Amino acid sequence: MADLFENPMGLMGFEFVEFASPEPNVLEPLFEKLGFTKVAVHRSKDVVLYRQGGINFIINKEPKSLAAYFAAEHGPSACGMAFRVKDAHKAYKRALELGAQALEIPTGPMELRLPAIKGIGGAPLYLIDRFTDGMTIYDIDFEFIEGVALHPAGHGLKVIDHLTHNVYRGRMSYWAGFYERLFNFREIRYFDIKGEYTGLTSRAMTAPDGKIRIPLNEEAGGGGQIEEFLMQFNGEGIQHIALLTDNLMDTVDRLRNAGVRLMTAPPATYYEMLKERLPGHGEPVEALQARGILLDGSTEKNDKRLLLQIFSETVLGPVFFEFIQRKGDEGFGEGNFKALFESIERDQVQRGVVGKKS
Repeated sequence: MADLFENPMGLMGFEFVEFASPEPNVLEPLFEKLGFTKVAVHRSKDVVLYRQGGINFIINKEPKSLAAYFAAEHGPSACGMAFRVKDAHKAYKRALELGAQALEIPTGPMELRLPAIKGIGGAPLYLIDRFTDGMTIYDIDFEFIEGVALHPAGHGLKVIDHLTHNVYRGRMSYWAGFYERLFNFREIRYFDIKGEYTGLTSRAMTAPDGKIRIPLNEEAGGGGQIEEFLMQFNGEGIQHIALLTDNLMDTVDRLRNAGVRLMTAPPATYYEMLKERLPGHGEPVEALQARGILLDGSTEKNDKRLLLQIFSETVLGPVFFEFIQRKGDEGFGEGNFKALFESIERDQVQRGVVGKKS
């Protein structure tokens, strides 16, 4: 995807997502089910690198680290993320000049100092410029495991497509301004979703490179799914991470076989309405329905653009994953957004979290 607008920070996509857990052996089995392989171990810290395709997930088990403190407060979760930039020193200096708060990440001897600023929920947002083959941060700070492929194919997941932030009511504009001011993000989608009992608003922000996309979600009423996340998570943070594949049906089959719990499929009426909603879409409806895959996009004016997506159940406290395939559509499944919202609300009603009180 070509540059959309001016890119003063030299953004070039996601580099990694960092995870931590207050209990051991929570993240490793989950990542393995998701198709990731442990490929490297940090030279001096209790930190490991899991990888699938071009996706880097880092598990930080270092005691008394920012990650450990974050996990103690929020439970098992994404405790940090990294953006690729052309020049980390220049980008870091500019971020501080524009009001970003510096975070000091302790380093050992002969280790890289990774510049970081305070991001969502106080989690570090790293700025990384070493990502060419043989000269990455992993080549310098990690030891790769002999006999393991550098980029395992796993279940066919290729890159991080986007990740979302759930924020407190009234804070969506603050975080939108954070990304606009520091990184020149722009709002490309706006949702105002109403269910039977609750609602949410969402601003989908995208970076100038078009590779970093961060929708921001805020509660529109009271007692809904965003508020439930904030209560369970004990603050603002990353709600879900979307991973891109070239063949979602095959990826879903592999995920299911590995034991990944996927969200309950929508009712049959959802698939019956696809012909009306997306005439001439050309996708095998029965195969989609058998897997619970959602379909969105546009087929108007000989300009067919489709997006296929499915979500896991919550797998780290209230955090979940999305699996997505793009066939020319660069949205976030707007046509499915309300259906997804309503399915989560139905689950909340069944659990007695929201609904009419007798």
